[in-house]
Amino acid sequence: MGYQEVYQSWKSDPEGFWMQQAEAIDWDRKPSKALFDKGNDLYEWFADGLTNTCWNAVDRHVEAGRGGQVAIIHDSPITGTLHKITYSELRNRVARLAGALRAKGIEKGDRVIIYMPMVPEALEAMLACARLGAIHSVVFGGFAANELAVRIDDAKPKAIIAASCGLEPGRVVHYKPLLDGAIDLATHKPDFCVIFQREQEVARLEDGRDVDWHGFQYGVEPAECVPVEGNHPAYVLYTSGTTGAPKGVIRHTGGHLVALNWTMKNIYNVDPGDVFWAASDVGWVVGHSYICYAPLIHGNTTIVFEGKPVGTPDAGTFWRVISEHKVRSFFTAPTAFRAVKRDDPKGEFVKKYDISCLNAIYLAGERADPDTIEWAQKVTGKPIYDHWWQTETGWTIAGMPAGIEALPVKIGSPSVPMPGYDVRILDEAGHPMKPGELGAIAVKLPLPPGTLPTLWNAEDRFRKSYLSHFPGYYETGDAGMIDEDGYLYIMARTDDVINVAGHRLSTGGMEEVLAAHPDVAECAVIGVTDELKGQLPMGFVCLTTGVNRPHEEVTKECVKLVRDKIGPVAAFKLCAVVDRLPKTRSGKILRATMVKIADSEDFKMPATIDDPAILDEIKVALQGLGYAKG
Repeated sequence: MGYQEVYQSWKSDPEGFWMQQAEAIDWDRKPSKALFDKGNDLYEWFADGLTNTCWNAVDRHVEAGRGGQVAIIHDSPITGTLHKITYSELRNRVARLAGALRAKGIEKGDRVIIYMPMVPEALEAMLACARLGAIHSVVFGGFAANELAVRIDDAKPKAIIAASCGLEPGRVVHYKPLLDGAIDLATHKPDFCVIFQREQEVARLEDGRDVDWHGFQYGVEPAECVPVEGNHPAYVLYTSGTTGAPKGVIRHTGGHLVALNWTMKNIYNVDPGDVFWAASDVGWVVGHSYICYAPLIHGNTTIVFEGKPVGTPDAGTFWRVISEHKVRSFFTAPTAFRAVKRDDPKGEFVKKYDISCLNAIYLAGERADPDTIEWAQKVTGKPIYDHWWQTETGWTIAGMPAGIEALPVKIGSPSVPMPGYDVRILDEAGHPMKPGELGAIAVKLPLPPGTLPTLWNAEDRFRKSYLSHFPGYYETGDAGMIDEDGYLYIMARTDDVINVAGHRLSTGGMEEVLAAHPDVAECAVIGVTDELKGQLPMGFVCLTTGVNRPHEEVTKECVKLVRDKIGPVAAFKLCAVVDRLPKTRSGKILRATMVKIADSEDFKMPATIDDPAILDEIKVALQGLGYAKG
């Protein structure tokens, strides 16, 4: 069956489609049906089934005679180490850790916060919680004490599992003082903390509260898998909004297993035994879905990479890992490729490695500009598939169904909706838009398995954030259009559609134009307040390494480019060259924060910001353009 047939088979019988996919999962008790309508726009999948995530991700592969296959490759250019763990070894390690947690009182339904860097032990901690039916909440390692404290108070964990430190190029990030500070700040106190001591820094343990990772496992009885209901939360993952408290996205066990397993073959086109690599971090949703769970559920080998796209040691590190470990399918963020392109515009490093093992490269996390995609295609000779999803959905909303059918790529589009997602473009009043018209992207309810059923202890907030604006739909918060062929285009976050003298314009469209300038490595466009036109677009560009031209020349050319490609209607006249753009640690550009600085408004320092000092540089650039006067 081709894509259209598969999509239509889902549309004509959604429940039958997902019940069929559920056959690929081991159930202690099979669900009686797929969808449970709770009323009032709330839904659950496979709610009355009984299963266990850890069994499906680890034990069943050992039982099937594949225990000798490598499950996890830990590749750390920062420490210069390589470590491989087979499925049999992983089962033993996870069962022992789960047994030690159980001996300290962790049971089904208890919450456990995990605060760790990119080491296999982070995945083992997640799987050990899943083995017991405990609900984990991974917090990005190195997050500030205050942010960790907020999550401790919301999740109320019985235990926290942390590492003594994380490692960045040239520095050690001290996790333990941050953890201690967070526990001091939090109202809720965990019963105990498990500390994984790394040789780069051995942390001081608090008597009576902290236990050593290895020491507390000594002599314990390994734990078996605890079957849990299909609607039992597997985890809570907090999304960091730039305002207010973080939202705790819940993932139910049954739908999570079924959906993620389906994606590995149908989207990423890998077979059990193939090596799959998502270059992300366990603290983000990509790390949950595609470093830990999906590859292991599907019986793949997953790579845990502790390094950076450039600087560990150079812009060739991606190609080395792909070549050395025979990666079949590679997933990263456009930001990573922009960093590689900036350091190696001609792709000289690619030539040093044999990447013939690689079938395709997948990009997600933010808009993939056509220039980056074209560059990556040119230097690698591989298909580059942009795809689009969110922390809330846990897996692809729209992408290339490469394992079903390799459709034509349309650069600028993440391709087509996946089965389970009935994607619509709506105007402000909730009416459908015609093909090619820009509007709000919404998904008709119910959302498919594996997506969020609600928020942790915050149902009202769930409704307000996602359901209330367009009744009967999930509001994605993104704006875009669908073309005549059914391809989706994500143009901007809804708040990145700017109104210039009554014309609705996409900042993403302008960024595409700027990115095509030969000297521009990276760019961002924001809408700033203007008395006459309501809003005006303003561009920030970072230059490719080695470009030494006067900045005025480059900005003049950029203004002309936008004028030529989009037209005078864009009113694009403001442009500045900057060294860096402010980003979150996962690579998203902090456009909303830049807008607040430009408009001289108060703003809350984003918890996820990579380097706060960059905001001062942005402010100076804005002042040079006559903004950020406050």
